[in-house]
Amino acid sequence: MHVSPDAVVTGLGVVSAVGQGKQAFFDALLDGRQAFGVLRRPGRQLPAGDGETVAPPFIGAEIADLQLCATMPRKGLRTVSLAGRAALAALHEAWHEARLDQVRPERIGLIIGGSNVQQRELVLAQAALAGEPWFIAPAYGHTFLDSDVCGLCTEAFNIRGFAYTLGAASASGQVAVLQAVEAVRAGQADACIALGALTDLSYWELQALSSMGAMGSARFAGEPAMACRPFDRDRDGFIFGEACGAVVVERVERGAAFERAGVQPYARCLGGAVNVDGNRHPNPSLAGECLSIRRALRRAALTAAQIDYVNPHASGSRIGDETELLALRESGLAHAWLNTTKSLTGHGLAAAGAVEVVATLLQMRSGRLHPCRNLDRPLEAGWNFVGTAAQACDVEHALTVSIGFGGVNSALCWQRL
Repeated sequence: MHVSPDAVVTGLGVVSAVGQGKQAFFDALLDGRQAFGVLRRPGRQLPAGDGETVAPPFIGAEIADLQLCATMPRKGLRTVSLAGRAALAALHEAWHEARLDQVRPERIGLIIGGSNVQQRELVLAQAALAGEPWFIAPAYGHTFLDSDVCGLCTEAFNIRGFAYTLGAASASGQVAVLQAVEAVRAGQADACIALGALTDLSYWELQALSSMGAMGSARFAGEPAMACRPFDRDRDGFIFGEACGAVVVERVERGAAFERAGVQPYARCLGGAVNVDGNRHPNPSLAGECLSIRRALRRAALTAAQIDYVNPHASGSRIGDETELLALRESGLAHAWLNTTKSLTGHGLAAAGAVEVVATLLQMRSGRLHPCRNLDRPLEAGWNFVGTAAQACDVEHALTVSIGFGGVNSALCWQRL
């Protein structure tokens, strides 16, 4: 009988508004730090109107000073987008932790979770040449594609296996991790990097998300640090946060120890699932969320009672948070510890699922769970929410959940190594 190999995580990389690199990121999470404020990047606020209507500014969390490793080639970086630079930074950290330079390039794959991730820079480029589009740089012809981030990363790291992007809205990062797990188990690669791409929103997307009621309203425009409130009764939508996460998944024969000098795997992915609701719209589905969680548990050969900790989607959406708590309860997970990574980082959209896998595995290794921010009046009593300070917790098994517009539900089960 064929026994499918294991998939273990050997490297992590992360860039976020609260910290770049695993150590800075995790320190910030444990300390409950945040970086919310009025968005300052060019192209993030609505252009000045007729002077009669003054819209409140969009708020969120931006990366203050994105740093690339000094050893990375500088050639061509001038034309690389913010999403591309964030991908290089996160991938560099994960690559070196996993020591992927010891793996044959033909046996390494890359899956980038996210679509339409460079919107703000496209808007700026088009605005700069309004009325004279014939002066657009020829390179725009390929750099406007999300696949440009794939090409950028495969060139920088000499990846010669497969590489592609996938779009699953706010579940993109986690679905990329699931696809990486399945790729190494199927033998398509020995190592596969899943990267949740930084979603670079322009004022067009921010306005649309605000108008549809998905993004937090102007209620906290004067107090941005109070705005991101997952699972709190006073939540009124998600708050954007720039981020990018990279997760290296590698194949190892079932039951065997992973052996590469200097590499210490974080966790084994025991199973995962993704399913759709048959719904084009942004509203969540209780049945769909329950199905993905139950399938993930079944494929992991775990019971709900064995899950010690859940890193939920927890975006701060009014209907989404209610639906997710119902799904967790109906799936038998009301006993597990919960915290809300987005309350500190903001919602990274395509990146969120990968960044939250990074947060989960760092917590499992350290034995400490980060606090929740702005959870002053929990939506429901009786849940094991982490409070306002980090706490010790021995997590052997964890579940991560990501949900995306268009009816995408995903869940992954993890075992600490």
